[in-house]
Order: sequence, then C-alpha cells, then structure tokens
Amino acid sequence: MAPWLAGIAPLGFVLGVTTARADIPTGARWLAGPLIFSASGQAVTVQLLDRHAAALVVIAGGISVNLRLVLYSGAMARYWQGRPGWWNALAAYTLVDPSAAVALEAYQRSDDPAYGDAHYVGAAATLAIAWFGSLALGATVGAGLPRGLQLEFVIPLYLAGQLVRRVDDATAKRAVAAAIVLALVSITAPLHLGTLIAITGGTLVAIKIGDGPR
Repeated sequence: MAPWLAGIAPLGFVLGVTTARADIPTGARWLAGPLIFSASGQAVTVQLLDRHAAALVVIAGGISVNLRLVLYSGAMARYWQGRPGWWNALAAYTLVDPSAAVALEAYQRSDDPAYGDAHYVGAAATLAIAWFGSLALGATVGAGLPRGLQLEFVIPLYLAGQLVRRVDDATAKRAVAAAIVLALVSITAPLHLGTLIAITGGTLVAIKIGDGPR
C-alpha cells in the first residue's frame, strides 16, 4: 500500500489541476472525481471531454480503461458472497488497484473474513481521503500555478510507470506494443477515436494471444 500512497497524492493534485483547466462545465470538473473513482478513468474521460469528443466516445473510453475492474470484482466475489447490499455498493465503488491488492493479500493471509474486511475498509478509506483531498487541492490551489510547468505530463508518466511494472510476460508486451502502434496510427482519427482504438486493439490482442495455443 505504501508505494501506491506515495504516488496517489501528487497524481491526484496534478489531475485536479488538469481537470480545473479543462474546457468542461464547472459542475463536471468537481463531479469527475467522486463519479469516477479511478485515476486512469478520470484522466481519459477529462481528456476526451476537453477535446470535445462525442459523448459515446467519452463513455466508451472511460469504460474501456476500467475494464480491469471487472476482473477485480471476479476475484473478490468469493470473499464477499452473502454480504448486505450496502457493503457490496460501497465495496464496488472503492474497488480499484490499490484497495484490491491490499484486500486480496489480507484475505489470502487469514481464514477469518473479518481480517480481510478490516484491511479492505482501511485501504479504501485511506485511499479515498488521500485521493479526494489531493484532487480538491489541485483544483483550488493548483489551478493558479503557471501553465508553463506542464504538470499534465505527470499523469501519462505515472500511468506509464504503473504499466511498465505490470508488463512482465509476452502477452502483455505484445498487447502494449499493439496499443502504442494503433495510438500513433490513429492520432488523427475523427471524433477523437484514437484513444479508444488503441485501448480496444491492445485488449483484443491480449485476449487473442491469451486464448491461443499453449
């Protein structure tokens, strides 16, 4: 959890600055964080909105980068069976990379469900406080910083760093390579479809290779 927290605050601050500067309605700027509890999802959505992409492209782009959360839900399902509706709702809302990692490790470490629950709640609460606080700080204080600082470059650098840590097999490397090529080829695609094309293409390559001959 510590490595994630070390990057959450600066990332949230920069994303708050970027969201505040985006050419989108004020209400959307402040609701982006609470409605999209995901750094990558919020970054892509705000970027597409700022470029005035079509509504369907914005929705599809945000959903595409968050498809991994479906896998996290599947992994947590065995531990959360029979839980009340309020628990499932709150857990689903806060289920992202760091909270899922902490919870899975805790559930696998102990046979006592309460042990895993406590770790998940602690991780989710800490993450939410750090994330919303840094977003708000970036949106208020950071918006007045000089644009020459180019803080927006922190977001792709952070996401790229997280990606590199996960690219540890041939399937992932080929999927990332395909996404990069598609992003470059479709950079001038109409309706700002380039991001969606790259995400979809990389995902399909991963699925195709993963389901291929062993």
